[in-house]
Amino acid sequence: MTATVAHTTTPPGADDSTRAILTRAGRGGGRGGRRRSPQPELSPGQKKALTLARALVWPAIAVAILVTQIPFLVTIYYSFQNWNLMRPGARGFAGFDNYLAVFTGGAFLQSLSATVVITGSSIVLSVLFGLGIALLLNRKFRGQGLARTLVITPFLMMPAAAALIWKWSMLDANVGMVNWALSVIGIDPVQWNTDFPALTVIMVLTWQYTPFMMLILLAGLQSQSQETLEAASVDGAGPIRSFTYMTLPHLRQYIELAVLLGGIMLLQVFDPIAIMTRGTGGTKTLSYLLYERAFVGLEIGEAAAYGVVTVLLTIIVASVALRLLFKIFSSEGAKS
Repeated sequence: MTATVAHTTTPPGADDSTRAILTRAGRGGGRGGRRRSPQPELSPGQKKALTLARALVWPAIAVAILVTQIPFLVTIYYSFQNWNLMRPGARGFAGFDNYLAVFTGGAFLQSLSATVVITGSSIVLSVLFGLGIALLLNRKFRGQGLARTLVITPFLMMPAAAALIWKWSMLDANVGMVNWALSVIGIDPVQWNTDFPALTVIMVLTWQYTPFMMLILLAGLQSQSQETLEAASVDGAGPIRSFTYMTLPHLRQYIELAVLLGGIMLLQVFDPIAIMTRGTGGTKTLSYLLYERAFVGLEIGEAAAYGVVTVLLTIIVASVALRLLFKIFSSEGAKS
């Protein structure tokens, strides 16, 4: 779009003040010529279509509010109540006592550290194994489609079913396949769920979320230009140098995406801990602590306070993750 600049001509014989006034008027006209043209008004048909589109969205918004926001507001209300199911008649307003119990009781910091350790370890191992499997699947071979389907299967399983399989079929001291393999090489059976509870949970989560990481990283590998890799090979770069200096920098944004999405999902993990360890041995995460306060200790008010704090922490993590994701997608769009 080109702006129209008004030019003024100075009449002959004009003095200096006249020339200055005309010059300023010409500059003002040039600035005025850059005003945006007003947007055209919508026709009655377009207004009707816009109203219909908004009307179709409102039911989904109403359902989302009913399912998410109203229960959260009720949870906030309960967090200010002194309510124990063993003493239903002694219910009353507690103020901030439940939140003081959350931050001064000691269990919150232990659960927060357990959540960070289990989530962080599972993410790191899942990304490493997912990257290795993605590199293996990023080549043509017979049965490639079947191999990809089998690798994805653990991520499609229900978390409770996966925890039961690992607890009894894999890690049981008497009939578990892992202990049977150890007995073949002369190692005594290991009580995995009691001797190494945190490692057991990390193993299950790594096994279940490695396919998710693999899918994202495989998409990144397939988006890499093969001509660039072939040119590097012709110039004498070996497989290790090509991976270190070309493939890995290309996968950086995909690794960030996998870590962020995986972290959001792993923060909500509950089934493996409840089924395999019951929160013992440093595996009591925030989600399991909330369950324990509500359904074991029957402290509804304190459990609601734990829930509010957990939701706020999750919102903070999700906000940072989404902001980084938007930055990643914006940079990708700018490159394209």
